[in-house]
Amino acid sequence: MFKLKIYGEVSMNIPISKPYFDDEDKKGILEPLESGWVVQGPKVNAFEKKIVDFTKSKFAIATSNCTTALHLGLVALGIQRGDKVIVPSFTYVASANAIEYIGATPIFCDIDLKTFNIDIQQLIKIIEEQKDIKAIMPINLFGLCTDMIKIMEIAKKYNLKIIEDSACGFDSWIKDKHSGTFGDCGCFSFHPRKAITTGEGGMLITDREEIALRVKMLRDHGAGKSDLQRHNDKNGFLLPNFDVLGYNYRMTDLQGALGNSQMDKAQDIMQKRRSIAKRYDSALSGIEQLILPSAPKGYIHGYQSYVCIFGGKESLKSHNIQIIDSISEKRNLFMRELSNKGIATRQGSHAVHTLGYYKNKYHIAEKDYLQSYKADRLSVSLPLYPQMTEMELEYVIKTIKEIL
Repeated sequence: MFKLKIYGEVSMNIPISKPYFDDEDKKGILEPLESGWVVQGPKVNAFEKKIVDFTKSKFAIATSNCTTALHLGLVALGIQRGDKVIVPSFTYVASANAIEYIGATPIFCDIDLKTFNIDIQQLIKIIEEQKDIKAIMPINLFGLCTDMIKIMEIAKKYNLKIIEDSACGFDSWIKDKHSGTFGDCGCFSFHPRKAITTGEGGMLITDREEIALRVKMLRDHGAGKSDLQRHNDKNGFLLPNFDVLGYNYRMTDLQGALGNSQMDKAQDIMQKRRSIAKRYDSALSGIEQLILPSAPKGYIHGYQSYVCIFGGKESLKSHNIQIIDSISEKRNLFMRELSNKGIATRQGSHAVHTLGYYKNKYHIAEKDYLQSYKADRLSVSLPLYPQMTEMELEYVIKTIKEIL
């Protein structure tokens, strides 16, 4: 638990994130309870349609979470046991796990520390050296799209499948294209730390009908018809046919109802998130110890998280593990001091190649993906949520300046 800090006469206990709920969310959740339809049904169907409209995609298929969406996307794209899929080393472990689930091999690629996204030059080098890569899973991390223009050019040149991990990519854009709409499919998360939430929950979007149809079957045990289709069918009393091996990755209508009401205020939520990020940009820009997040020209950042690099320019230049670890100790002290003053922080994510399962299975050294290692050891995510008050924001900024 975080200690309370008295700011003026108000106790400050500021979380890293907080989902935004209102009376409409509560009302929406009650509707499935009152109707009795709580499994995947009309509310999920409506939520999918709103995601289609928002992202300008052709198809959206709701799932139990983003990891299951990634899994289904890989299966639908024909990725099989023994295939190789490139994934950035700096991401949440779920990205690599989804590749492992089907027996494929994750091939890690280092990142560009300025964006936290995949290093394009390293990506090309891996493809040309290994020759037998089947797919790329680019991560649109923390709400910033990776360079999907170049990645799609690479995919076309080398005939590679693309599944975008847009778990953090809601309302993230390159010009007029939403994250997740560049590749063969894109997958989103609605975890409570995301911009909009259904508690748990995920979504796969695609412009390819054959992928959409296959994912719809796969998420529902491989059934040829959904419960909603059977309900509207005159022969709905008969069980559907099962032609493929599927999974139980469905979203409930309780979650779908919450997703609907969250989407109705998504623009307001995102405006508030970006406003807070802009305040951080302005207030913290002069602090040498922090490198603030930024977006290339033509990109619109979704700010799922506001993640800085601790250590300033020294951390960007260093290629020495010992020096990085030394700076990391200072970062941890900084985060501990903030915690003592009632302010929650987190490291941005982790370098998957340093985690026990992957490190041991693939015999990877920490220095093999040095920029990912830096991002793991030096990233700091600051509190950001749409209902953050002016007093809370001022207190966070003031405290950071006092400590640094």
